[in-house]
Amino acid sequence: MGISELREGGFDRGTGTVPFPRDGLGRDLVRRGVISGADAALADLVRRRCDTSLDRVLLSEGLAREEDLLAAHARRLEARRIDAGTLAAMAPVETGLDPRALLRHGALVLRDAQGEPRIVSDGAESLAPLRAALPADLARARNLVAPRAAVQARIAELHRDALRDMAAARPDESESCRGWGAQARARLRLTCAAMAGICALCIVFPVAVFGVLAAWAVLTLVVAAGLKIAAFVAATGTPGVVPPLPVPGVPLPRVSILVPLFRETEIAHALVARLTRLTYPKCLLDVILVLEEEDRLTQETLATIDLPPWIRPVIVPDGQPRTKPRAMNYALDFCEGEIVGIFDAEDAPDPDQITQVARRFKSAPCDLACLQGVLDYYNPRQNWLARCFTIEYATWFRTMMPGMARLGLALPLGGTTLYMRRDVLESLGGWDAHNVTEDADLGFRLARHGWRTGMIGSVTEEEANCRPWAWVKQRSRWLKGYMTTYLVHMRSPRRLRAQLGARQFWGFQAHFVSAVSQVLLAPVLWSFWLVLPGLPHPLDGVLARGTMVGIGVLFLTVEAINMLIHAQAVSGRRHRHLVAWVPTMHFYAPLAAVAAYKALYELIFKPFFWDKTAHGLSVAARGRRRSDGGFDLAGIKLEPGHEGL
Repeated sequence: MGISELREGGFDRGTGTVPFPRDGLGRDLVRRGVISGADAALADLVRRRCDTSLDRVLLSEGLAREEDLLAAHARRLEARRIDAGTLAAMAPVETGLDPRALLRHGALVLRDAQGEPRIVSDGAESLAPLRAALPADLARARNLVAPRAAVQARIAELHRDALRDMAAARPDESESCRGWGAQARARLRLTCAAMAGICALCIVFPVAVFGVLAAWAVLTLVVAAGLKIAAFVAATGTPGVVPPLPVPGVPLPRVSILVPLFRETEIAHALVARLTRLTYPKCLLDVILVLEEEDRLTQETLATIDLPPWIRPVIVPDGQPRTKPRAMNYALDFCEGEIVGIFDAEDAPDPDQITQVARRFKSAPCDLACLQGVLDYYNPRQNWLARCFTIEYATWFRTMMPGMARLGLALPLGGTTLYMRRDVLESLGGWDAHNVTEDADLGFRLARHGWRTGMIGSVTEEEANCRPWAWVKQRSRWLKGYMTTYLVHMRSPRRLRAQLGARQFWGFQAHFVSAVSQVLLAPVLWSFWLVLPGLPHPLDGVLARGTMVGIGVLFLTVEAINMLIHAQAVSGRRHRHLVAWVPTMHFYAPLAAVAAYKALYELIFKPFFWDKTAHGLSVAARGRRRSDGGFDLAGIKLEPGHEGL
């Protein structure tokens, strides 16, 4: 709840229903004419309801400037205030502390012009925990006050190499694929030998090889169909998700949102406009736009936007691998929230989504470490590919994932609308910077360490990839990541089974093995269509005709089951128009087969290559282009004070 909502509820300037604030900062600002007494009292009321600091409320509500708050903290601490230029000129003092801890505290130790050590921070928060960790001679150092962003930028500059390297290697190596780089030659030799052996077998025993592949394709088809039917039954038998209610007497937590951006100049303005629609108290919201150092165009685009104080950019130093998870690992230590969420550049979340997430975490058992929201598309009518992609997503996020959660299986997470307890995320080492589906990998690392993931009914709309080659590139990255995740977690099957338990272990096998096998062996399965009209088949001399027909009927039955599940997933009011397009999903599948072979090639030769998804291909993703070259953001409701977007 913000000040504007309090005023609408009757807590207005002239009512006298709000007492004068007792907070020292508020009294100081009122005496100096920075804010009115009524605004200070309202801000103090918001502070107590949200369990946050008064300066965060004043800054987020636009009632005070950062300069005024820094000056007030300097007076309170009897400290000197310095600007970013002075901060950059001061010499660093070696403290022996992890630079990530300095980033979290927003403070560092520097020497002033007289050579005396000084602790520099924005003065807003107590530095007692930091002083306790410092050597005795530094713990007694006096304060200097500077903007938090400038302090963190100085820390990042001084510890650039260490922070960059740690971002690339945060998880334990036993649960990461980063060691593959050192084994590239051995892996290539082994792969070439295996391919030569397979080719030789195909030449000498073509029918036998085809028969083995067909048997595996049929087996994984049955497994995949069984998992899908079980998830469908579990999902349809589950009551609808009821939005969580507020817990009396329990304040909402501070939430940080990471939004990785790379070459997103087309949709940057619309992104910020969508973020301003979030109704979560802005004094508890910390949105970080994660930018790559070499991406000057996106940095320049954001520099033209008047960002609200609760949205800030963090620039990731260039390094390898240049992936989204490495960027998020780097930005994680800049976060201020106890919950960390992920949005993609083209996302349009429900305005009350973070409120639902925060309430759910507050009322949930302690083992619930992650919440996954529903992803949907806002451009399903753009073309046939967008329609099919929307049907697939509706099936996955509205049927399969809720059903798998109901069955007690570990969930391969989606890369956005994802919220985690920060302490749990840090205990796992963040994301694997070398895994190109870091979300699916994180879902199983959470499960391996005893944490649970839940689903929440709030929806985030994003842009359906509506161009064939862009779709193939995106899907090949996902499939390569699936293959990588499976190989990493199956290094020690016994340990994995002990950590997951039998149900989740076999669920892991069923999902990953069948998902990858089905797209790689799709041409083998398609060959059984030849049997139904009586055409010759490569296995005619091996299997009886009745068996061949039975496999063909099985394939046809599974296709019918898939159609029914797809139709049910889009039967709601929003996507009912897509039911007529469900039969065409069979023609959508060949694209996945193309992507699978691209993924297999890259797994061998370029395992860490991140094939970036192009965003802003639809008008809905970025607003309509005006005649002057800008974007018309009509229809996106902005907060007061940010109409300049």
